[in-house]
Amino acid sequence: MKRYALVTGASRGIGRAIAIELAKDGCSILLNYKSNRAAAEEAKRLIEEAGGEAELMPFDVSQPDAINAALDAWFAAHPNDYIDVLVNNAGIRKDGLMVFMTDEDWHDVLSSATDGFFYTTRRVLQGMLYAHRGRIVNITSIAGIYGTQGQANYSAAKAAVIGATKALSKEMAARNITVNAVAPGYITTDMTADLDVAELKKTIPAGRLGTPEEVAHLVSFLCSDKTSYITGQVISVAGGLG
Repeated sequence: MKRYALVTGASRGIGRAIAIELAKDGCSILLNYKSNRAAAEEAKRLIEEAGGEAELMPFDVSQPDAINAALDAWFAAHPNDYIDVLVNNAGIRKDGLMVFMTDEDWHDVLSSATDGFFYTTRRVLQGMLYAHRGRIVNITSIAGIYGTQGQANYSAAKAAVIGATKALSKEMAARNITVNAVAPGYITTDMTADLDVAELKKTIPAGRLGTPEEVAHLVSFLCSDKTSYITGQVISVAGGLG
């Protein structure tokens, strides 16, 4: 049976690398994006050039009606299939000291990460439970483990997803559905493009930023049949930082 993998926020950066890696593993990719269709089309092209399959699935992960509409349409067109792999990757940053942080900055970041995880996972779990099999990987951050100055909203959002990962893993363990989290450190993506890389490198034991592909390799492993007894874990990809 064909394995389908939904990757949210898959048009760029870590999400794109994960989508490409899972396609190499034989998954047919449901490539989610919010608004940047050109970037999503490019990710789809790269997957297909590598011999994989992908289809675009645009929706805003913070909007439950949009999620349900997109997934209901997909399930209606695939009555005998289910989504075997879910990678909750979508998220945004709106950094600033908490004393100056606006309500919008706080809620937008939490909504993207925590609401996105909840709404998307709740809908996809239905098929996994019926099939008695599934792999869920939540992309969090070392900010959610240790906290990062100037990122109280982002740290809170990622910490919440870590807690939800551990709770959901216990709910699903007897049903052959694993739930794990991957916590990247500083990775070379658009989200780190505005940071002082030279100064960052001084704080990282490995002396460099990571690559999206290094995160994707771990996600690939956690989504494989080799990890049926690994669940509820939070694994950092951070070059020794933390």
